[in-house]
Amino acid sequence: MFGARCLLLALRRCSSAPCPKHTQAARLRVCEALEAQELAGDIKVQGWVRSVRSQKEVLFLHINDGSSLESLQVVADPTLEHRDLTFGSAVEVQGKLVKSLHRMQNVELKAENIRVVGPCGTLTFPFKPRERQPLEYSRQFPHLRCRTNTLSSLLRVRSEATAAIHSFFKDNGYVHVHTPIITSNDCEGAGELFHVRTSDKVQKPGENSHFFNVPAFLTVSGQLHLEVMAGAFTQVFTFGPTFRAENSQSRRHLAEFYMVEAEVSFTESLQDIIQVMEDLFKTATSIVLSKCPQDVELFHKYVSPAQKGRLEQMLKNKFITISYTEAVEILKRAPQTFTFQPKWGSDLQTQHEKYLVKHCGEVPVFVVNYPYDLKPFYMRDNEDGPQHTVAAVDLLVPGIGELCGGSLREERLHFLQSRLERLGLADAYQWYLDLRQFGSAPHGGFGMGFERYLQCILGVDNIKDVIPFPRFPHSCLL
Repeated sequence: MFGARCLLLALRRCSSAPCPKHTQAARLRVCEALEAQELAGDIKVQGWVRSVRSQKEVLFLHINDGSSLESLQVVADPTLEHRDLTFGSAVEVQGKLVKSLHRMQNVELKAENIRVVGPCGTLTFPFKPRERQPLEYSRQFPHLRCRTNTLSSLLRVRSEATAAIHSFFKDNGYVHVHTPIITSNDCEGAGELFHVRTSDKVQKPGENSHFFNVPAFLTVSGQLHLEVMAGAFTQVFTFGPTFRAENSQSRRHLAEFYMVEAEVSFTESLQDIIQVMEDLFKTATSIVLSKCPQDVELFHKYVSPAQKGRLEQMLKNKFITISYTEAVEILKRAPQTFTFQPKWGSDLQTQHEKYLVKHCGEVPVFVVNYPYDLKPFYMRDNEDGPQHTVAAVDLLVPGIGELCGGSLREERLHFLQSRLERLGLADAYQWYLDLRQFGSAPHGGFGMGFERYLQCILGVDNIKDVIPFPRFPHSCLL
């Protein structure tokens, strides 16, 4: 009886007075811990072990969770060491953030508990601690290479560059449009097409073989769809995947890549388009350099040591503009011999583009006014002579060649209709002609290959090293 009364009193005291609460450890990302201005107690960090060093009186770990290039140092009592605590293992560390005695870092995590969430077999894991493998080696392991410093830095740069491009267009009043990935439009020979068909349907005799009743393809460009939107919005852009079925394993080609494309209405000047291209490049690049300097520096130090100086030159100088005709004359006077001899009316090859940039002092070059017969039907006729040209522009950059391509669009119905009829495309592009009959305004636009942009700012030679997943025939995953 007495014991029951005591229990009842204890329950009443607990209900009338606040009971002590169990405080959970605050979870911090590695980048947040490294940037912490104040020391903190009872925090939790989750990530992967980059190094383990066990001494008689102390255990050192370096933990990285992908949020920064720099890892967080963990100091612990040797009794916390576990046989599964190895390079590459996934761990959760709980402890206190304290001031570090190491001059290279401000803070470190004094561990009170280390839990191995997922062990890593170090003997079979293809990457080893303190080994800097070349990009060619890591390309063999597309499912694991993101765990290397180089590829994790690339993916952070890629993420920040994506955000910077969106920010540029948003700050300048552009409307973002999601253009179709599956389309019946081939953008008039913009590249070889991937044909889309169903894989599980048996075609019956006389049945239409096309899922959409017309041939369908993976998009090679969102430009023509953007032009539709440019009839209702003065500034639009899209940023999405595009596909080219070019059977090439070269260092310059991808079957799938991302394109930044924009259209501007009520402009009759190619210079307006040129200015947007230059502003986009400089603004986005400046943001990337400010947001992830360590990641960019890794590439400039170990992958392309000369790229830092080239990039600084590009950002501080005004881009140069020359005509296609001037470019051909420069190439004809060049002291070097080209595989493809330059002549008026022929497209500029990569070797020509790189020479032009070098000739102009390693500063990006806009080449304008290309031959009429060299460019697609939608580019505006300059009505000039004797050498007939269109209001087109390509941006050439050091080490890459062509980065962007654009033009004024042909808004005059009779010019556009006449050319489509000569090409036998008038019926297929009747909808495009309709755009010129209902409130048509002069407009222009451009496209920029996102992976080539990353190559340009980082100095990466092989375009397959700036994508998350390289594609190889032997890879069932990719």
